[in-house]
Amino acid sequence: MRRFEQTLTLPEAAFSMRLFGPYERYVRLLREAFKVEIYVRQERVKVMGTKPDVERTVRVIEALLEMAERDGSVTEKDVRAAIGNAESEESDSPRLAAAPSVPRLRVVSPRSPGQDLYLRTIDANDIVFSIGPAGTGKTFLAVTAAVSALRGGQVRRIVLARPAVEAGERLGFLPGDFQAKVNPYLHDALNNLLEFGQLKRLIESEIIEICPLAYMRGRTLDHAFIILDEAQNTTSDQMKMFLTRMGEGSKIVVTGDVTQTDLPPGKISGLIEAQHLFRDIPGIAISTLTKADIVRHALVEKVVEAYEMRERLLAKRKK
Repeated sequence: MRRFEQTLTLPEAAFSMRLFGPYERYVRLLREAFKVEIYVRQERVKVMGTKPDVERTVRVIEALLEMAERDGSVTEKDVRAAIGNAESEESDSPRLAAAPSVPRLRVVSPRSPGQDLYLRTIDANDIVFSIGPAGTGKTFLAVTAAVSALRGGQVRRIVLARPAVEAGERLGFLPGDFQAKVNPYLHDALNNLLEFGQLKRLIESEIIEICPLAYMRGRTLDHAFIILDEAQNTTSDQMKMFLTRMGEGSKIVVTGDVTQTDLPPGKISGLIEAQHLFRDIPGIAISTLTKADIVRHALVEKVVEAYEMRERLLAKRKK
């Protein structure tokens, strides 16, 4: 079939970052979905392929361009949604792999400006470190984003990991297998999001996996949404091991409270180290939640404030 090409003009050369993401990563999604060639040069975007494929791609880019001008930028979720809309309108268009059968996601909305920014940060970055006190929704919102990504076909599975250290004790001393020990921490978040009885099916089919951090060693996880919870209890080496498990098409969210580290004396928290190591790397973001984002019982905020005051007093006495 005869090759066809079409060129679009962006408002300015720098606009391509807002439209196609860091390192033009959304361009790959468009290429794979519509089997076209796309070249971005300054403010010019050239699309080449068969005429129907080029026209479909251009319509998607124009829709994303309008969104970027209105909202400031687009996310991977926006791009995949635009591709899905275009494919549903054209029965002969190429299809992405179908998303796994996932039950309806209960509607969850951020309850503070900090939580809203956190969710938008997850959308816009492939690795996010979420740091904040108990009750700010760090883990719950990460699980919400993971289930949403699974339903939208952005990932094929969810992996939830946690270091085997809790409140100064080894989980190995608790009764039951590891999943029985970890589930109380992450099970509640999943059960609050999914329809009743569906979580067991998703775990049995390995669409959702809950595992100890140590079991991540030696693996590469492609097309997965990976959450590391209670990451303040990881060592530097463990954090490095975990982050390097990330494969193609995956997203990582690391959550923790740096004020509640239960590591042995002398051990550096991998989360505390990471918030300094990765602060200026594109595609990696640090999302900080505060006591203003606490959505548990009102007294939780008072508890956090009391401990913060104690820490300040102890710091003054040391001086």
